[in-house]
Amino acid sequence: MIQTQYTSFKEIDRDLKILQLQRQIEEEKVKLAVQNTKKELYPTNILGVMAPLLQKIAISFIARKLLKKLD
Repeated sequence: MIQTQYTSFKEIDRDLKILQLQRQIEEEKVKLAVQNTKKELYPTNILGVMAPLLQKIAISFIARKLLKKLD
C-alpha cells in the first residue's frame, strides 16, 4: 500500500470518506450476491433447471421398458 503524506486534516477526512464509501459499496455487493444465491437455490428454481434433465431420463427409461416388452 502506498503511504500518503497529508498536509491537512481535510485531506485525511476526504480519504476516510472515500474509504467508507468503498466499504459500503462492497457490503452492498455482498448483500446482492447473497440474495442472488438464495434465489438460485430456491426449490422452484432448482426444479426448473432439473425438469428437462428429469424428462429426458424418464423418456429414456420408458422407451427401454417398451423396447424390452416388444422383444
